[in-house]
Amino acid sequence: MQSQQTGFRTIDEYIAAFPEDTQALLQAVRATIHAAAPDAVERISYNMPAFAQEGNLVYFAALKHHIGLYPTSSGIAAFQQEISAYESSKGAVKFPKDQPMPLDLITKIVQFRVAENLNRAAAKSQRKAQRHKA
Repeated sequence: MQSQQTGFRTIDEYIAAFPEDTQALLQAVRATIHAAAPDAVERISYNMPAFAQEGNLVYFAALKHHIGLYPTSSGIAAFQQEISAYESSKGAVKFPKDQPMPLDLITKIVQFRVAENLNRAAAKSQRKAQRHKA
């Protein structure tokens, strides 16, 4: 990565700051997220690529030895068994750069997060409608 560049404005800018081999991994993750969440909007948040649909879905980032995926704690908890082969924490999972990216797993996690956000938004809308009736 370029020397501590900050303030990326787009995901393209973010990806361009890395060596070609890392760029290829980031582009694969990005394309996978797009396919799993075609209505999601790209943004930069916390200086990382992020996708949002009815709220933040997932973030991802390149680090020295891995690609980090940050699907919130619910996205990690729901796939605890599938991610057990990787180093993870409450809100993140690390996919080593020297192993194939688990794109099918990333797809499932993103689809879970889309459903979760859409369900939350629908419930919120329903509560709001009920309050206006009262």
